Amino acid sequence: MSGGVVAEAVAPRATVVRWRGWVRLAADVGTLLCALVLVLFVLAALWPQLLTGQDPLAADRALILSPPSPAHLLGTDEIGRDVLARIIHGARSSLVLGFGAVLISLVFGTVLGLVAGLSNRVISTITLRLTDIGAAFPELVLAILILALFGGGLATATIAIGIAGIPYYVRVVRGETLRVRTSTYIEASRSMGLSGQAVLGRHLLPNAVRPVVVIATIGLGGATLAGAALSFLGLGSPPPTPEWGSMLSNARNFLTLGWWAAVFPGLAITLFVISTTVLGRRLQARLEGRG
Repeated sequence: MSGGVVAEAVAPRATVVRWRGWVRLAADVGTLLCALVLVLFVLAALWPQLLTGQDPLAADRALILSPPSPAHLLGTDEIGRDVLARIIHGARSSLVLGFGAVLISLVFGTVLGLVAGLSNRVISTITLRLTDIGAAFPELVLAILILALFGGGLATATIAIGIAGIPYYVRVVRGETLRVRTSTYIEASRSMGLSGQAVLGRHLLPNAVRPVVVIATIGLGGATLAGAALSFLGLGSPPPTPEWGSMLSNARNFLTLGWWAAVFPGLAITLFVISTTVLGRRLQARLEGRG
């Protein structure tokens, strides 16, 4: 084969490798940016005073719906409160709801999934049928139903969204448990004399729960978004507590007069959901050996 033919054969392969390198670099940069955004939101939830000195509840009627300015970087809302301060302080309510709901779904979904995967057929069938009843309702509709029965508020909304998300975790954990329990290394562990509790704690549980970490990371954004939707409907944090969904609800009637009062809280929700989703997908690729 001549040198020209070899060069023509190698050139496309080098181009593909180069493009893969750029794609991997872009993915890494995007992941880093999303991680920084998530850290910023967590910092705002834990220590909002580090990011703003404005009082999120202080209203100034002389500054109603004032546009962004050096004094108020993101403008003011319909009663003269600083929008940036309310977004920063509102991160606490929004993230507490999101993290709390995911934790409830994760814990109860994992326990029920293990029960369904390790128990006899009768208990497994009963668990799955109860899960199917919960999964028959869309998560937000089920959460609204629970709130209608027990009343609104941040704690109730967190529990409602957490309960609504349990069925999906149950299905995933049960499927992974059934797959792992028939693996060769589980059989080898039992043949070596390990007790059932040791096999469960050392091998079965870590491997069965591993995919749930990815689901929880991705589901964090969805739970926060659902919480914002409930607050938008008036079922979440009571006023005047700053919360992203309630800020959108209050500003929806003033879009033509002060678009910033609605756009920036909506942007905060969007950035948080995108960040958690990207990080979750990246984590999934790492666990599957694709990144």
